[in-house]
Amino acid sequence: MERGRATITDVAREAGVSIATVSRVIGERGSVSPELAERVRAAAEQLGYQPSRIARGLATGETGMVGVLVPQLSSPYFHELIKAIGVGARQDDYHMLVLESDDQPNHEAELATSLYTHVDGVILCAPRMPEDDLARLAAGHPRLLCVNRVPAGDQPAAAAYDIYSSMLTLCRLVYDLGHRRVAFLAGRPDSWASGRRRRAVQDAAAFGLDPLVVPAGPFLDHGYAAVDRALEHHPTALLATNDFTAMGALTRLMELGRRVPEEISVVGFDDVHFSRYACPSLTTVRVPRLELGALAWSMMRSLIAGEPVESRPSLLAGEIIVRESTGPAPGAAAQ
Repeated sequence: MERGRATITDVAREAGVSIATVSRVIGERGSVSPELAERVRAAAEQLGYQPSRIARGLATGETGMVGVLVPQLSSPYFHELIKAIGVGARQDDYHMLVLESDDQPNHEAELATSLYTHVDGVILCAPRMPEDDLARLAAGHPRLLCVNRVPAGDQPAAAAYDIYSSMLTLCRLVYDLGHRRVAFLAGRPDSWASGRRRRAVQDAAAFGLDPLVVPAGPFLDHGYAAVDRALEHHPTALLATNDFTAMGALTRLMELGRRVPEEISVVGFDDVHFSRYACPSLTTVRVPRLELGALAWSMMRSLIAGEPVESRPSLLAGEIIVRESTGPAPGAAAQ
């Protein structure tokens, strides 16, 4: 027999035991005498038997898969985050099963539950379901992790970056450029990340910024559509919930003949790949996606192993990236 092509049936026949006994030895579970276990291992070595991931899963109850649920697969931000999580997963010989909720928070709990029939744990990326639903989901599924959302309770465990402090630093940057009257193009009201950004903008009033919140959304057309309403209040700067909202706003400002940053500054958030190539290039916050993905996988690996996980990890810091879309407020020098 060709080495490495033997089956569990071949090993059982060679060792003179049942397939169930071979499975128990491979999975290191159940009561098997040392002599019998040694006979099975010797037969496996003689035949060159290598148990597949599926065979190990049948023996141990593990699948070698982790589920990832995101709001939109089309979003470059979530695409990059999935890739970052996958770096660690591949190193540990795990594969990912990825689903999207299509921006439907009421479907998230059902989709996450369905993933558990196929995977060893589930990572929820920026879940938007209500806190009560999230708590109920966590109570029934201990190997659950939130990324880009810190739940109100102790569970599930969470990995996130410091959205609030990053947004507050952006506000300070704009203030130091002489801007006072600004408009915040807000994201979805059910988004935890958007809520943190909105709170930071409102809290910036403590050091002299005069912010107006304008409902918008996370996509290009949302930023485009929100500009006219924002301009009714004569802001000298637009702060967007993310880079796509900001880039949509840039397009509308260009159509209106408003020069950026000479007449009005524009700020994004996330530093997606396209933000560097916007016209003008976009001032934003670089989210530590690689570090966040590594942290998320490290926590999920511990959850799968049944090891304790810190439910409130230290928040990763974002990096302010200053580009061409921000400048001094009209008629004011930078502080």
